[in-house]
Amino acid sequence: MRKTEFPVSPRRNIRLAHDWRLSASGDVRKALIGDFIRPAVRAVPSEMARQIGMCRFSLVAELPDPDLTSQWTFKAREVEVRVASADRDDHDTAMELLVCLGQILWERLTPDQLKGYWHLLDAEFHAGIEGEIDEEAFAKKRMLLRDGFSARSRSRLQRYARTSFSETAAEYIHCLWHDVHVISGSQHLPPQQLQHRLELFQRCFPPDRGYTLFSQPRSR
Repeated sequence: MRKTEFPVSPRRNIRLAHDWRLSASGDVRKALIGDFIRPAVRAVPSEMARQIGMCRFSLVAELPDPDLTSQWTFKAREVEVRVASADRDDHDTAMELLVCLGQILWERLTPDQLKGYWHLLDAEFHAGIEGEIDEEAFAKKRMLLRDGFSARSRSRLQRYARTSFSETAAEYIHCLWHDVHVISGSQHLPPQQLQHRLELFQRCFPPDRGYTLFSQPRSR
């Protein structure tokens, strides 16, 4: 039987904001890159990008592990980030990339930045806040608070803090990228706590010129 060879789409190497790089095959939708990835990365504050370091992104159809939607690894002086884009909304793909940036940033926080976020979470715990910013953080928070034994687990607390930080970082960039709607409900972070988190990020990583966190003046 004669072997049939199918053409392989050439990969494109694209330069993004902050001198980051993106590799994508020719069959990746141009709208995903031009309308979502580029503006999302451009909204990342320069101070945050500096602390994260050099990033090389790859858009792939699927990852070897079907349960994963993204993965990243430290390599020498840069970070390689792979994001799966098949069967996903373009906006969700861009948000997954931003969550990866939040995870990387967590690993590179200064002691003062880390202390500030732990103080914020401590205030939320004392206020009895049960909701969270996204589904994964909410699931880890419920696991942490389900009983006394779980609440004393340092590893579960660390996993929850890392997830909540990463998703908050992604949402902070998301708010700089374009206007967003705040979702209310028992599973979601109340507006006041969400505002406190975003303002903490704003102090640590001020938006670049032309970007603003709150587009409208807030009443007292």
